[in-house]
Amino acid sequence: MKQTKPLVLGIDAGGTMTDTILVDKQGNFAVGKAPTTPGHEAEGFIESARDATDLWNLDIDKTFEELEVILYSGTGMLNTLLSRTGKRIGLIVTRGMEDAVLMGRGMESWTGYSYPDRLHAVTHAHPDPLLPRSRVRGVTERVDQFGQVVIPAYEHEATSGVKELLEQDIEALCICCMYSHVNPEHELLIGEMAQRVLAEQGVDIPIYFSHQLRPIIREQSRLNSTLIEAYATAKGRDQLLGVEAAAKQHGFSHSVQTMLSYGGLANVRYPRLHETMISGPVGGLLGAKHVGELVGADSVIVSDMGGTSFDIGAVTRGKIPIDNEPTLARFKLNLPTLAMDTIGAGGGTIVKVDPYTHKVSLGPESAGSVPGPVAMDMGGTEPTIADCDAVMGRLNPDNFLGGKVRLNIEKAKQVLQEKVADPLGVDVYEAAEGMVNLLEMEARSSIESIISTRGVDPSEYHLMSYGGSGPLHMAEYSRGLGFSGVMTFPFAAAFSAFGCTTADYLHRHSQSVHIMIDPDASEKDRDKVRRQINEIWNELDAHARDELISEGHDSDAVICEPFAMMRYTGQLEDVEVTAPAVKLESDDDLHQLTQAFETLYETINRSVSNYGEAEAGFTIMELGLSARVEKVKPELTRRPLGSAEPKSEASKGTRFMYYNRAWHEAQLWEMDMLEPGNVLEGPAIVEHPATTLVIPTGDRVRVDEWTILHYEHGD
Repeated sequence: MKQTKPLVLGIDAGGTMTDTILVDKQGNFAVGKAPTTPGHEAEGFIESARDATDLWNLDIDKTFEELEVILYSGTGMLNTLLSRTGKRIGLIVTRGMEDAVLMGRGMESWTGYSYPDRLHAVTHAHPDPLLPRSRVRGVTERVDQFGQVVIPAYEHEATSGVKELLEQDIEALCICCMYSHVNPEHELLIGEMAQRVLAEQGVDIPIYFSHQLRPIIREQSRLNSTLIEAYATAKGRDQLLGVEAAAKQHGFSHSVQTMLSYGGLANVRYPRLHETMISGPVGGLLGAKHVGELVGADSVIVSDMGGTSFDIGAVTRGKIPIDNEPTLARFKLNLPTLAMDTIGAGGGTIVKVDPYTHKVSLGPESAGSVPGPVAMDMGGTEPTIADCDAVMGRLNPDNFLGGKVRLNIEKAKQVLQEKVADPLGVDVYEAAEGMVNLLEMEARSSIESIISTRGVDPSEYHLMSYGGSGPLHMAEYSRGLGFSGVMTFPFAAAFSAFGCTTADYLHRHSQSVHIMIDPDASEKDRDKVRRQINEIWNELDAHARDELISEGHDSDAVICEPFAMMRYTGQLEDVEVTAPAVKLESDDDLHQLTQAFETLYETINRSVSNYGEAEAGFTIMELGLSARVEKVKPELTRRPLGSAEPKSEASKGTRFMYYNRAWHEAQLWEMDMLEPGNVLEGPAIVEHPATTLVIPTGDRVRVDEWTILHYEHGD
């Protein structure tokens, strides 16, 4: 293949594998894959990138010199949080709130539990706190909800509190005062006292202010965001800087970018790095939206099955919903995030059979990249879903990861026999398929949950399946759900990395407010509201531009899109409304803003939509803006449809696979050799170095003009 200049390198470092996608000007893709290296992610990054460049016979140093953008999304910070291996932090809060860390939010005691455990309070337990009560100090001070100082901050308490915390060898200091998002005066004053003490004692540790990180109402979520930024991002930033250093050693001349949870890109030196913690699956949603726009499918359910997890989300009429207060590692955060659901289900999911009750369960533990599944012969001793697939002949033992790993089928079969088949008293192949079917049932149930809870009509949606294990299991977890279409991709294993390459540089800034628009408000009062809104938008605009300019972007390239979080007065939930203009110049502009809210509210809540401006009026709870700088994006190549019969060189012979309790001779195809118009009838297995697509008897796959693979069920 003749290549043009490579443009973008997208990386998605998951819990098991690090996926790379290299994109050139013509929209051609090279997919690389390597085991994730948790201790030093730069190693897995370079190996995965080398795997991609090798496919095009490119020199890695020459490629890195020519790249315009490298996008990296990893799991290091999340793993630090989950394993509780972060910094030793101290906290100063408003006196009387010292127990806030231990109390948490009530829902944090059961979030993430199974349905039965949610029902029984005896099982409920808060997540382990990020710091003990002994490293929390209170300072007498009070700012009310309107930003007025009620009690001045006691400077001597701040000084003594910092000194006491330093005696406990803290590595970072957090400051979180009540209503500091309205008036940060006291947080800044306590910070000045802390800096003075640090200078006197010759100590250099970072100070984190809650009003700078998340100037949003909801004290507990703001506190959690501040603590997690201080606790977990230091190691994550070191990993990202290590990735950047490795890239520059190979000739890359720019800064490495990372994915934010709401779908934007930011420099690895971004000051609010906790916003990148749940960014891995976000790339898939962005990629699905991008591809959907190309092929005319603006409503999509996405399903991403990798080695560790199964992520599900929805794009509705080109819009991706945002969760403004998501849960991360059982902590509630003020962190706008593209809405997705996740379960522990993937190729590396460990299969367990209770020796006494014979109860079968999957995970939530995963074998990860080290030691990995038993078949990889790297020290794994517990059977996994990947081992089941290998034993049933669905994986090529000689071409796993493009031949880099030779699967030990006999070893996997022996472990499955001992730990699964024998305890259940069934044949080893029947046991293997039963475990795989259980995984597919769980994945299918998760998709059905999305359909029911979000009011989705599946006939109006396409299902996109990707991730390294997605095409392997999509035949069954998509069967009978009634989608308009089911599709996957030759670069399915790196689809999330591809999605990252479709993103723009995007920073989101917001501030809590409490602005009421009375239905009978006078012209003078409405003018006051307009001026207040415009003043906050102007402040956010200036801050957003300065931040992007500091990352090397031109001010003229920054596009700011204001929004408002609104509700009918008296209600509890907000709706995010895009502003009709950058500035509300007239009363008509204010009316257009409220009208946009009503239109969106009616779309979401049709049966109860006429709550009525005349009766209730409106309340704006948050004002914000998205500051965007467009970047180069990959282009998919559209080619004319050709023959239904694949070229002879695409055929790789046959292999027997176990399916529906019987052995079938399946036709083998090379995925990268398929062309638009090709149709594949089951039983068949389509192989790619990074993924495998299984087509059982009666089903078929057709390749469209974009080289997207459309799966069609026979039943």
